[in-house]
This record gives sequence, structure tokens and C-alpha cells, in this order.
Amino acid sequence: ESIKEEKDVRGIHLMLAEDNELNAEIVKALLEKRGITVDVAQDGRKALKMFKSHGSGTYSLILMDMMMPNMDGVSATRAIRALARADAKTIPIIAMTANAFDEDAKACFEAGMNAHLAKPFQMEKVVAVIAQFCRKA
Repeated sequence: ESIKEEKDVRGIHLMLAEDNELNAEIVKALLEKRGITVDVAQDGRKALKMFKSHGSGTYSLILMDMMMPNMDGVSATRAIRALARADAKTIPIIAMTANAFDEDAKACFEAGMNAHLAKPFQMEKVVAVIAQFCRKA
């Protein structure tokens, strides 16, 4: 079974919460090459603020780094899930973590995350997960 065939993810608008500027730039560039619009939030607090300030349904998905200053990924996810608007409960939130241990995965899911990608990224896998959650697979 090959995941070589490209998933069509054009037109998806997502938020990338990532405090490492270089990582953010690389991921943003690779996703934009595939036709995805990417807004970058430098930490969990900014991600929460960005989500709140954009209308319901603006974002199709959030890629959430786990280790960030000011507010980590788990706290940001909990805060977004607690917002009183429909998309806050349903938006797919994908954890990005360098710690691919089971406890971390468990913490991600308990906070309301939908999936969990280990760093360093394999871009095909990232795109496949985005396609899966945004029903463009």
C-alpha cells in the first residue's frame, strides 16, 4: 500500500501553532506548496487568540505543537475546546510532538486532540492526516 499518490488538500485553511520559527517556516512552505493556506501562531496563547478572533469555520484544522512558551499545546487545546462556539468542539486538532511516547499521546487525546504526529515530520504523513480529517482524502 503506497501513500505516494498525492492527496488533494488544496483550499484547506489551517492554523499552525509552533514556537520554533524555522520549523514553522519550513512546515508552512511545504504545506503552501500543496495549496494549503497556513496561519502561524507562535505559541498556545496566540493560537487561542487567533482562533477566537477568526469567524467560526475559518480554519479546517489546527496543527498544535505540544511544547510552547506561554501556553503549551494541551492547555491551548483545552481552552479552544471549551469555547462556546460550534467549531471549537469539532475542529480537528493534531498534536505535533518530539516525544512520541504513549503517555504524551494519551495526554493529547484527553485534552481533546484528534491525532498526534511525531517530529521530525514526514510530510506525506502530515498531508495524509490533514486530508483524512478535512475529508479530502
